[in-house]
Amino acid sequence: MQRVPLLMLGFVALFIGAGAGLARLAWPMPAVAAGAAALHGPLMVCGFFGVVIALERAVALARWWAYLGPFAAGLGTVLALAGAPQLAAAGLYVLGGLVLLAASLDVFRRQRALFTFTLVLGALAWVLGAALWAAGWPVHRVVPWWMAFLVLTIAGERLELSRFMPPSPAATRVFAALLALIVLSLPLAHTAWGILVFAAGLLALALWLVKQDIARRTVRAKGLTRFVAVCLLSGYFWLALGASVMLGAQGLHPGSAAYDAALHAIMLGFVFAMVFGHAPIIFPAVLRVPVPYHAWFYGPLALLHGSLLVRLAGDVSGNFALTRLGGALNALALLAFILSTVTAVLMGTPALPKASKT
Repeated sequence: MQRVPLLMLGFVALFIGAGAGLARLAWPMPAVAAGAAALHGPLMVCGFFGVVIALERAVALARWWAYLGPFAAGLGTVLALAGAPQLAAAGLYVLGGLVLLAASLDVFRRQRALFTFTLVLGALAWVLGAALWAAGWPVHRVVPWWMAFLVLTIAGERLELSRFMPPSPAATRVFAALLALIVLSLPLAHTAWGILVFAAGLLALALWLVKQDIARRTVRAKGLTRFVAVCLLSGYFWLALGASVMLGAQGLHPGSAAYDAALHAIMLGFVFAMVFGHAPIIFPAVLRVPVPYHAWFYGPLALLHGSLLVRLAGDVSGNFALTRLGGALNALALLAFILSTVTAVLMGTPALPKASKT
Protein backbone atom coordinates (compact mmCIF):
# COMPACT_ATOMS: atom_id res chain seq x y z
CA MET A 1 0.00 0.00 0.00
CA GLN A 2 3.00 2.30 -0.46
CA ARG A 3 1.15 3.68 -3.47
CA VAL A 4 -1.50 5.40 -1.33
CA PRO A 5 0.87 7.87 0.42
CA LEU A 6 2.42 8.71 -2.96
CA LEU A 7 -0.99 9.34 -4.48
CA MET A 8 -1.95 11.44 -1.46
CA LEU A 9 1.06 13.68 -2.12
CA GLY A 10 -0.37 14.25 -5.59
CA PHE A 11 -3.77 15.15 -4.21
CA VAL A 12 -2.23 17.59 -1.73
CA ALA A 13 -0.77 19.39 -4.75
CA LEU A 14 -4.15 19.24 -6.51
CA PHE A 15 -6.12 20.72 -3.61
CA ILE A 16 -3.62 23.43 -2.74
CA GLY A 17 -2.91 24.13 -6.40
CA ALA A 18 -6.61 24.56 -7.12
CA GLY A 19 -6.92 26.83 -4.09
CA ALA A 20 -3.93 28.83 -5.32
CA GLY A 21 -5.71 29.27 -8.65
CA LEU A 22 -8.79 30.58 -6.87
CA ALA A 23 -6.62 32.96 -4.85
CA ARG A 24 -5.32 34.35 -8.15
CA LEU A 25 -8.95 35.09 -9.02
CA ALA A 26 -9.36 37.04 -5.77
CA TRP A 27 -11.35 34.35 -3.93
CA PRO A 28 -10.57 34.23 -0.20
CA MET A 29 -8.51 31.10 0.49
CA PRO A 30 -6.71 29.55 3.47
CA ALA A 31 -3.22 30.91 4.00
CA VAL A 32 -1.50 27.79 2.64
CA ALA A 33 -3.30 28.16 -0.70
CA ALA A 34 -3.17 31.95 -0.88
CA GLY A 35 0.54 31.87 -0.14
CA ALA A 36 1.04 29.42 -3.00
CA ALA A 37 -0.66 31.59 -5.65
CA ALA A 38 2.58 31.88 -7.64
CA LEU A 39 2.92 28.08 -7.56
CA HIS A 40 -0.45 27.31 -9.13
CA GLY A 41 1.02 25.99 -12.39
CA PRO A 42 3.92 23.97 -10.94
CA LEU A 43 1.68 22.39 -8.31
CA MET A 44 -0.94 21.31 -10.83
CA VAL A 45 1.47 20.03 -13.50
CA CYS A 46 4.47 18.69 -11.57
CA GLY A 47 2.92 18.20 -8.15
CA PHE A 48 -0.30 16.51 -9.25
CA PHE A 49 0.03 15.18 -12.78
CA GLY A 50 3.72 14.46 -12.36
CA VAL A 51 3.02 12.28 -9.34
CA VAL A 52 0.00 10.53 -10.84
CA ILE A 53 1.58 9.81 -14.24
CA ALA A 54 4.90 8.71 -12.71
CA LEU A 55 3.04 6.46 -10.26
CA GLU A 56 0.97 4.93 -13.04
CA ARG A 57 4.15 4.24 -15.04
CA ALA A 58 5.86 2.74 -11.98
CA VAL A 59 2.95 0.36 -11.40
CA ALA A 60 2.96 -0.70 -15.05
CA LEU A 61 6.75 -1.21 -15.05
CA ALA A 62 6.79 -3.02 -11.68
CA ARG A 63 10.29 -1.83 -10.80
CA TRP A 64 11.08 -0.46 -7.34
CA TRP A 65 13.26 2.35 -8.65
CA ALA A 66 10.40 3.72 -10.77
CA TYR A 67 8.57 4.69 -7.56
CA LEU A 68 11.32 7.22 -6.89
CA GLY A 69 9.68 9.36 -9.59
CA PRO A 70 6.39 10.07 -7.82
CA PHE A 71 8.21 10.23 -4.48
CA ALA A 72 10.63 12.92 -5.71
CA ALA A 73 7.83 14.93 -7.31
CA GLY A 74 5.74 14.68 -4.13
CA LEU A 75 8.69 15.76 -2.01
CA GLY A 76 9.18 18.70 -4.38
CA THR A 77 5.65 19.80 -3.53
CA VAL A 78 6.36 19.53 0.20
CA LEU A 79 9.45 21.74 -0.16
CA ALA A 80 7.65 24.24 -2.38
CA LEU A 81 4.83 24.62 0.16
CA ALA A 82 7.32 24.85 3.02
CA GLY A 83 8.87 27.91 1.43
CA ALA A 84 12.12 26.26 0.35
CA PRO A 85 14.15 27.96 -2.40
CA GLN A 86 12.66 27.47 -5.86
CA LEU A 87 15.77 25.61 -6.99
CA ALA A 88 15.28 22.93 -4.31
CA ALA A 89 11.63 22.23 -5.14
CA ALA A 90 12.16 22.50 -8.89
CA GLY A 91 15.20 20.26 -8.63
CA LEU A 92 13.09 17.51 -7.10
CA TYR A 93 10.50 17.97 -9.87
CA VAL A 94 13.35 17.53 -12.35
CA LEU A 95 14.44 14.37 -10.54
CA GLY A 96 10.88 13.01 -10.62
CA GLY A 97 10.73 13.72 -14.34
CA LEU A 98 14.08 12.02 -14.92
CA VAL A 99 12.86 8.86 -13.22
CA LEU A 100 9.69 8.96 -15.33
CA LEU A 101 11.88 9.44 -18.41
CA ALA A 102 14.01 6.44 -17.43
CA ALA A 103 10.88 4.34 -16.89
CA SER A 104 9.49 5.45 -20.26
CA LEU A 105 12.79 4.60 -21.97
CA ASP A 106 12.65 1.15 -20.36
CA VAL A 107 9.15 0.68 -21.76
CA PHE A 108 10.37 1.84 -25.18
CA ARG A 109 13.31 -0.60 -24.99
CA ARG A 110 10.90 -3.45 -24.41
CA GLN A 111 8.39 -2.36 -27.03
CA ARG A 112 9.72 -0.26 -29.91
CA ALA A 113 6.63 1.55 -31.15
CA LEU A 114 5.51 5.05 -32.03
CA PHE A 115 3.27 5.28 -28.97
CA THR A 116 6.06 4.34 -26.53
CA PHE A 117 8.34 6.86 -28.24
CA THR A 118 5.63 9.49 -27.80
CA LEU A 119 5.54 8.72 -24.06
CA VAL A 120 9.31 9.20 -23.92
CA LEU A 121 9.01 12.62 -25.56
CA GLY A 122 6.23 13.59 -23.14
CA ALA A 123 8.40 12.71 -20.13
CA LEU A 124 11.34 14.60 -21.65
CA ALA A 125 9.16 17.71 -22.01
CA TRP A 126 8.38 17.56 -18.26
CA VAL A 127 12.08 17.26 -17.42
CA LEU A 128 13.15 20.16 -19.62
CA GLY A 129 10.27 22.36 -18.49
CA ALA A 130 11.07 21.74 -14.82
CA ALA A 131 14.76 22.34 -15.51
CA LEU A 132 13.98 25.69 -17.12
CA TRP A 133 11.82 26.65 -14.14
CA ALA A 134 14.68 25.63 -11.83
CA ALA A 135 16.95 27.88 -13.89
CA GLY A 136 14.69 30.83 -13.11
CA TRP A 137 12.44 30.98 -16.16
CA PRO A 138 9.00 32.44 -15.38
CA VAL A 139 6.16 29.95 -15.41
CA HIS A 140 4.50 31.46 -18.50
CA ARG A 141 7.62 30.67 -20.56
CA VAL A 142 7.68 27.10 -19.24
CA VAL A 143 3.98 26.52 -19.98
CA PRO A 144 4.47 25.15 -23.55
CA TRP A 145 6.88 22.48 -22.26
CA TRP A 146 4.48 21.35 -19.54
CA MET A 147 1.58 21.54 -21.96
CA ALA A 148 3.52 19.22 -24.30
CA PHE A 149 4.20 16.85 -21.38
CA LEU A 150 0.51 16.32 -20.77
CA VAL A 151 -0.70 16.43 -24.38
CA LEU A 152 1.96 14.02 -25.67
CA THR A 153 1.44 11.63 -22.75
CA ILE A 154 -2.28 11.48 -23.46
CA ALA A 155 -1.76 11.22 -27.23
CA GLY A 156 0.70 8.37 -26.73
CA GLU A 157 -1.72 6.45 -24.54
CA ARG A 158 -4.53 6.97 -27.04
CA LEU A 159 -2.26 5.82 -29.88
CA GLU A 160 -1.55 2.66 -27.90
CA LEU A 161 -5.27 1.87 -27.75
CA SER A 162 -5.62 2.47 -31.49
CA ARG A 163 -4.52 -1.15 -31.94
CA PHE A 164 -8.24 -1.97 -31.78
CA MET A 165 -8.79 0.25 -34.82
CA PRO A 166 -5.29 0.75 -36.27
CA PRO A 167 -4.68 3.97 -38.22
CA SER A 168 -3.58 3.58 -41.80
CA PRO A 169 0.13 3.86 -42.66
CA ALA A 170 -0.58 7.34 -44.04
CA ALA A 171 -2.35 8.39 -40.82
CA THR A 172 0.55 7.02 -38.77
CA ARG A 173 3.00 9.08 -40.81
CA VAL A 174 0.83 12.15 -40.22
CA PHE A 175 0.93 11.51 -36.46
CA ALA A 176 4.72 11.18 -36.59
CA ALA A 177 4.97 14.44 -38.54
CA LEU A 178 2.75 16.26 -36.01
CA LEU A 179 4.83 14.84 -33.18
CA ALA A 180 7.98 16.21 -34.82
CA LEU A 181 6.33 19.58 -35.41
CA ILE A 182 5.29 19.95 -31.78
CA VAL A 183 8.60 18.80 -30.34
CA LEU A 184 10.81 20.83 -32.67
CA SER A 185 8.78 23.99 -32.01
CA LEU A 186 9.24 23.78 -28.23
CA PRO A 187 12.77 25.24 -28.03
CA LEU A 188 11.45 28.27 -29.94
CA ALA A 189 8.06 28.49 -28.20
CA HIS A 190 9.19 31.69 -26.46
CA THR A 191 9.38 33.41 -29.87
CA ALA A 192 6.42 34.91 -31.75
CA TRP A 193 6.44 32.39 -34.57
CA GLY A 194 7.61 29.40 -32.52
CA ILE A 195 4.51 29.47 -30.31
CA LEU A 196 2.30 29.71 -33.40
CA VAL A 197 3.92 26.61 -34.88
CA PHE A 198 3.42 24.86 -31.55
CA ALA A 199 -0.26 25.90 -31.46
CA ALA A 200 -0.78 24.76 -35.05
CA GLY A 201 0.70 21.38 -34.14
CA LEU A 202 -1.68 21.04 -31.18
CA LEU A 203 -4.68 21.96 -33.33
CA ALA A 204 -3.73 19.44 -36.00
CA LEU A 205 -3.15 16.77 -33.35
CA ALA A 206 -6.61 17.41 -31.89
CA LEU A 207 -8.16 16.93 -35.34
CA TRP A 208 -6.10 13.77 -35.87
CA LEU A 209 -7.28 12.33 -32.56
CA VAL A 210 -10.92 13.08 -33.36
CA LYS A 211 -10.55 11.34 -36.72
CA GLN A 212 -8.55 8.31 -35.57
CA ASP A 213 -9.64 7.60 -32.00
CA ILE A 214 -11.81 4.54 -31.45
CA ALA A 215 -13.99 6.76 -29.24
CA ARG A 216 -15.87 7.82 -32.39
CA ARG A 217 -17.30 4.31 -32.47
CA THR A 218 -17.48 3.44 -28.79
CA VAL A 219 -19.53 6.56 -28.06
CA ARG A 220 -22.46 4.55 -29.45
CA ALA A 221 -21.98 1.90 -26.77
CA LYS A 222 -23.39 1.97 -23.24
CA GLY A 223 -22.26 2.44 -19.67
CA LEU A 224 -18.59 3.08 -18.90
CA THR A 225 -17.52 2.58 -22.50
CA ARG A 226 -19.76 5.43 -23.69
CA PHE A 227 -18.78 7.65 -20.76
CA VAL A 228 -15.07 7.29 -21.55
CA ALA A 229 -15.75 8.07 -25.21
CA VAL A 230 -17.75 11.20 -24.32
CA CYS A 231 -14.89 12.37 -22.10
CA LEU A 232 -12.37 11.82 -24.87
CA LEU A 233 -14.31 13.51 -27.64
CA SER A 234 -15.24 16.49 -25.47
CA GLY A 235 -11.60 16.77 -24.41
CA TYR A 236 -10.46 16.93 -28.02
CA PHE A 237 -12.85 19.84 -28.51
CA TRP A 238 -11.12 21.79 -25.73
CA LEU A 239 -7.67 20.96 -27.10
CA ALA A 240 -8.69 22.28 -30.54
CA LEU A 241 -10.32 25.36 -29.02
CA GLY A 242 -7.33 26.19 -26.83
CA ALA A 243 -4.93 25.84 -29.76
CA SER A 244 -7.22 28.00 -31.90
CA VAL A 245 -7.26 30.72 -29.25
CA MET A 246 -3.46 30.66 -29.18
CA LEU A 247 -3.39 31.08 -32.95
CA GLY A 248 -5.98 33.84 -32.92
CA ALA A 249 -4.19 35.72 -30.16
CA GLN A 250 -0.83 35.31 -31.90
CA GLY A 251 0.64 33.36 -29.02
CA LEU A 252 0.47 33.13 -25.23
CA HIS A 253 0.62 36.59 -23.66
CA PRO A 254 0.60 36.31 -19.84
CA GLY A 255 -2.02 38.38 -18.10
CA SER A 256 -4.28 38.53 -21.16
CA ALA A 257 -7.77 37.08 -21.41
CA ALA A 258 -6.63 34.89 -24.33
CA TYR A 259 -3.85 33.43 -22.16
CA ASP A 260 -6.36 32.45 -19.48
CA ALA A 261 -8.76 31.00 -22.06
CA ALA A 262 -6.17 28.99 -24.01
CA LEU A 263 -4.38 27.70 -20.93
CA HIS A 264 -7.50 26.50 -19.14
CA ALA A 265 -9.16 25.12 -22.27
CA ILE A 266 -6.19 22.78 -22.72
CA MET A 267 -4.87 22.15 -19.21
CA LEU A 268 -8.30 21.93 -17.59
CA GLY A 269 -10.82 21.12 -20.32
CA PHE A 270 -8.72 18.68 -22.33
CA VAL A 271 -6.53 17.17 -19.63
CA PHE A 272 -9.14 16.76 -16.91
CA ALA A 273 -11.71 15.38 -19.35
CA MET A 274 -9.14 12.63 -19.95
CA VAL A 275 -8.71 12.19 -16.18
CA PHE A 276 -12.46 11.93 -15.60
CA GLY A 277 -12.78 9.32 -18.33
CA HIS A 278 -9.83 7.16 -17.35
CA ALA A 279 -10.13 7.32 -13.56
CA PRO A 280 -12.43 4.24 -13.39
CA ILE A 281 -9.73 2.33 -15.30
CA ILE A 282 -6.51 3.76 -13.86
CA PHE A 283 -7.40 3.87 -10.16
CA PRO A 284 -8.15 0.12 -9.97
CA ALA A 285 -4.79 -0.60 -11.63
CA VAL A 286 -2.88 1.73 -9.30
CA LEU A 287 -4.69 1.23 -5.98
CA ARG A 288 -6.18 -2.23 -6.53
CA VAL A 289 -9.67 -1.00 -5.68
CA PRO A 290 -12.61 -1.13 -8.11
CA VAL A 291 -14.24 2.09 -9.26
CA PRO A 292 -17.63 0.89 -10.53
CA TYR A 293 -19.25 3.04 -13.18
CA HIS A 294 -22.36 5.05 -12.27
CA ALA A 295 -24.44 7.35 -14.43
CA TRP A 296 -23.78 10.18 -11.99
CA PHE A 297 -20.22 10.39 -13.39
CA TYR A 298 -21.71 12.61 -16.09
CA GLY A 299 -22.50 15.26 -13.46
CA PRO A 300 -18.91 16.36 -12.73
CA LEU A 301 -18.10 16.14 -16.45
CA ALA A 302 -21.02 18.42 -17.35
CA LEU A 303 -19.99 20.81 -14.55
CA LEU A 304 -16.42 20.84 -15.85
CA HIS A 305 -17.52 21.81 -19.36
CA GLY A 306 -20.16 24.26 -18.15
CA SER A 307 -17.73 25.98 -15.81
CA LEU A 308 -15.21 26.37 -18.61
CA LEU A 309 -17.84 27.93 -20.84
CA VAL A 310 -18.61 30.44 -18.09
CA ARG A 311 -14.92 31.19 -17.58
CA LEU A 312 -14.21 31.63 -21.29
CA ALA A 313 -17.33 33.78 -21.67
CA GLY A 314 -15.84 36.05 -19.04
CA ASP A 315 -12.52 36.09 -20.88
CA VAL A 316 -14.13 36.92 -24.22
CA SER A 317 -16.42 39.62 -22.83
CA GLY A 318 -13.85 41.11 -20.48
CA ASN A 319 -16.21 40.45 -17.57
CA PHE A 320 -13.92 39.46 -14.70
CA ALA A 321 -16.89 38.52 -12.51
CA LEU A 322 -17.78 35.77 -15.00
CA THR A 323 -14.17 34.60 -15.25
CA ARG A 324 -14.02 34.53 -11.46
CA LEU A 325 -17.29 32.59 -11.21
CA GLY A 326 -16.09 30.14 -13.83
CA GLY A 327 -12.92 29.55 -11.85
CA ALA A 328 -14.90 28.73 -8.72
CA LEU A 329 -17.08 26.33 -10.70
CA ASN A 330 -13.94 24.76 -12.18
CA ALA A 331 -12.78 23.90 -8.66
CA LEU A 332 -16.25 22.64 -7.76
CA ALA A 333 -16.18 20.31 -10.78
CA LEU A 334 -12.88 18.79 -9.61
CA LEU A 335 -14.27 18.35 -6.10
CA ALA A 336 -17.44 16.75 -7.50
CA PHE A 337 -15.30 14.35 -9.54
CA ILE A 338 -13.31 13.28 -6.47
CA LEU A 339 -16.44 12.84 -4.35
CA SER A 340 -18.23 10.83 -7.05
CA THR A 341 -15.21 8.57 -7.47
CA VAL A 342 -14.82 7.99 -3.73
CA THR A 343 -18.58 7.31 -3.42
CA ALA A 344 -18.39 4.74 -6.22
CA VAL A 345 -15.50 2.98 -4.47
CA LEU A 346 -17.32 2.92 -1.12
CA MET A 347 -20.55 1.63 -2.64
CA GLY A 348 -18.83 -1.00 -4.77
CA THR A 349 -20.37 -3.54 -7.09
CA PRO A 350 -19.76 -7.24 -7.66
CA ALA A 351 -18.10 -6.66 -11.02
CA LEU A 352 -16.31 -3.84 -12.75
CA PRO A 353 -17.75 -3.00 -16.19
CA LYS A 354 -15.37 -3.81 -19.01
CA ALA A 355 -13.86 -0.90 -20.92
CA SER A 356 -10.81 -2.44 -22.56
CA LYS A 357 -11.49 -0.93 -25.96
CA THR A 358 -12.00 2.70 -24.99
